[in-house]
Amino acid sequence: MTKKMTITSIKKSKGVTPLVMITAYDALFAKLLESSSDMILVGDSLNMSFAGKSDTLSATLEQMIYHTNAVAMGAKNSFIITDMPFGTYVNKKEALKNAITVFQQTTADALKIEGGEDKAHIIEHLCSNGIAVCGHIGLLPQAFRSEGGYKVKGRTKEEEEQLIKDAQAVERAGAFCMVIEGVKADVAAVVAKSVSIPVIGIGAGKDVDGQVLVFSDMLGLFEEFTPKFVKKYMNGAALVKKAVGQYADDVKSKEFPQDIHTY
Repeated sequence: MTKKMTITSIKKSKGVTPLVMITAYDALFAKLLESSSDMILVGDSLNMSFAGKSDTLSATLEQMIYHTNAVAMGAKNSFIITDMPFGTYVNKKEALKNAITVFQQTTADALKIEGGEDKAHIIEHLCSNGIAVCGHIGLLPQAFRSEGGYKVKGRTKEEEEQLIKDAQAVERAGAFCMVIEGVKADVAAVVAKSVSIPVIGIGAGKDVDGQVLVFSDMLGLFEEFTPKFVKKYMNGAALVKKAVGQYADDVKSKEFPQDIHTY
């Protein structure tokens, strides 16, 4: 994008142009992704795809700050959202303290918080103190242990009604947009229509206001598993392995370096 998105332009996109959000964790990939993204999310998913952990729960505030600064160096013209990691917003006081730390130590444009009605008071507290917030409802990766796994939402009428309540509570609290994850497509469409701010889907069908994917999933770099909702746009892992294998072969056969690579 030639012009950086703002909270105003993001909100105005609802019903007009689908928003493109993608994760990034370092300057190298952030720079590559910037031209095609409306927003870059520094997701706590880095704990899995970048750090090799089995879930997101052990990601720390220090990690998120480090990776946010790296992303900001690579994508200087992107609207950057940073995930608040597990345990950093358990109450209003801790949430504001940690949010201020992120805002003071990075150039993040906004923070993302998981939760609906139950976290609305925290979102409102942050927004009233100058912190821009992106909400996150539906399947909540940080709550997967308490829920007994990663479970798709919106399968019952009760869940649909709660998702609508969650979305509307997040909007009333002051969030400028929200992510909706792992929700039945027809229900996600209803939820998106129930609020006036953009609802960005991941595993929530196409009838929302935009999409977000983890870059290492969509590029086929992460091999451990592929969620159903991910479309691989290239087989990155195979391409990297092939290239590195060719390099190894060239080194062993002394095909590399050649004269053009030598001082």
